[in-house]
Amino acid sequence: GPDIRDVPLPEGLQAKLRPYQQQGLNWMQFLRENNLSGVLADDMGLGKTIQTLAHILVEKEQGRLDCPTLVVVPTTLINNWREEVRRFTPDLKVIDLYGPERKNRFDQIERSDIVLTTYALLWRDQEVLAKAAYHLLVLDEAQYVKNVATRTAKIIRKLEARHRLCLSGTPLENHLGELWAQFDFLLPGFLGSHRDFTTYWRNPIEKGNDTLRLDLLSRRIRPFILRRCKEQVARELPDKTIIVQMVELEGAQRNFYETVRIAMQEKVRAAINAKGFARSHIMILEALLKLRQVCCDPRLVKLKQAGRIKKESAKLKLLLNMLPEMVQEGRKILLFSQFTEMLALIAGALKNVCLPYVTLTGDTTDRVTPIQQFQSGKVPIFLISLKAGGVGLNLTAADVVIHYDPWWNPAVENQATDRAHRIGQNKPVFVYKLIVNGSIEEKIIAMQQKKALLAEAVLSANNARGGRFSEKDLEALFEPIAKSPAQQQPNSRQKVDRKGKLK
Repeated sequence: GPDIRDVPLPEGLQAKLRPYQQQGLNWMQFLRENNLSGVLADDMGLGKTIQTLAHILVEKEQGRLDCPTLVVVPTTLINNWREEVRRFTPDLKVIDLYGPERKNRFDQIERSDIVLTTYALLWRDQEVLAKAAYHLLVLDEAQYVKNVATRTAKIIRKLEARHRLCLSGTPLENHLGELWAQFDFLLPGFLGSHRDFTTYWRNPIEKGNDTLRLDLLSRRIRPFILRRCKEQVARELPDKTIIVQMVELEGAQRNFYETVRIAMQEKVRAAINAKGFARSHIMILEALLKLRQVCCDPRLVKLKQAGRIKKESAKLKLLLNMLPEMVQEGRKILLFSQFTEMLALIAGALKNVCLPYVTLTGDTTDRVTPIQQFQSGKVPIFLISLKAGGVGLNLTAADVVIHYDPWWNPAVENQATDRAHRIGQNKPVFVYKLIVNGSIEEKIIAMQQKKALLAEAVLSANNARGGRFSEKDLEALFEPIAKSPAQQQPNSRQKVDRKGKLK
């Protein structure tokens, strides 16, 4: 718009902003100056978090951030925010109100620049959170507030904040109910009461296909929504953007990881003591495999006690949060896993939410049909096992690649990514890696960087010579999931007894 001017980049920002991200920063600053609220609705992967952090940092450097910013996120994203603050805006003091020890951090709220909480914990902590006043209130994945009647939505409306911002990758025009809910939070009264909105806008547009009214509504809300889709900014994007999505294990799944880890560590120690390091190779592989499976989905693990917590997988939950949005944006997605059984579980989950997919594994006899269905655009999601689809396919219809689980050798992962990112591909490609925070998966990523070839040599089943892979390397793989830095309080560790049961 005419009055939106270029904002100098904050000095402490540890990143270069792309031109459209700079415009996003200018726009958020413009809203703040004019006491308006808005929705930053860029496509997934375009960097809504970094634009928002740049905006908060400008506020701090210019002395306006005299009370904290409260950021409400889905549970699955709390780690990502913490990491991005650490990486891009280390000058901002961040606390996360997450996990059982969060009560110990309540007294730091007023002294922080950014307070992270989740939609799930908001109503539990509402009394504490409502005591503070906030400079800015940010709702990430704001479609979570779409149901006006939810407890969370009611609490959010009561919080006191000078400025409000929603982040959402879902085009709001498709969901007029969500649109009303977000504006009721951002600019109460702007779209009338819920009933009037339904009568005057929603029914005529959704049921009566009233295009004139849709056009009027779009024009009314346009100043408050900034949305860039990937195609519009394609020239500013690199060919390939790699995004590591950290996932936090919770509750039963986290305890199960601990139980398996302790049991497997004992087993491996016993094997090494009995037969030596080199000859315990198969046993070691088996143990590491079980830990990797717990990270993906406890249902993969063939152990008696897995039965009790079959229903819980943090990673699958994150995936099912990502995919509908991507499909709505018109993305074409390749999803790789090493576990064909995992692909079957994902397929079942996609059926439940009515998202169409095709599959390619070692058992697929007719490879031509699924490839054609995907390449022609009939089906948006292609589930592929790393072994069956790592090479030889040309899937340039894809513009998103998701690695559900990491592999020891990055070359194998890159080959899989290159199914999409290759000659004939004229769109930028986003590559998502889903990694369980603090788990063996994070150790695998660290090893990928340090000792790719060594790791491959030791950890592929066909090599029984121990290589130069030491017992110390092995110990690292069996470390417990550490608490996040913010959660490391003295004596708040859960006690684990000898058998690995949590007390």
